[in-house]
Amino acid sequence: MKIAIPSNDQQTISGHFGRTAGFVIIYIEDGKVINKEYKKNNFTEHAQGQHHQENHQHGGNHSHDGIFEALGDCKIVIAGGMGQRLYNDFAQKRIQIFVTKEKNIDKAIDLFIENNLDNNSDKCCN
Repeated sequence: MKIAIPSNDQQTISGHFGRTAGFVIIYIEDGKVINKEYKKNNFTEHAQGQHHQENHQHGGNHSHDGIFEALGDCKIVIAGGMGQRLYNDFAQKRIQIFVTKEKNIDKAIDLFIENNLDNNSDKCCN
């Protein structure tokens, strides 16, 4: 299983998915972390210094396809927060989302493996 976690420093979970510097991709097999890699975020508009507020407010054709392509076959996302539209797009693609208060990536992964990671989906931005 592959998990994507937004992070600016590869140690802590970013507070906003789309504005992060990169993503820690964690591979889990048999309840153990077997590999980690880091992908720089060069595919979200926020990270590139662009803003798409106009598309959000007026129903434009803003797309999160770049995120889904970059994260590949990750089936789980653990984040400190994200916009409601991205949350809905993940859910539509059947990607499980955890919006957690935990800041430390290793601790969050341990809690996830133990089935004890908090999930606060009501904390998404509108």
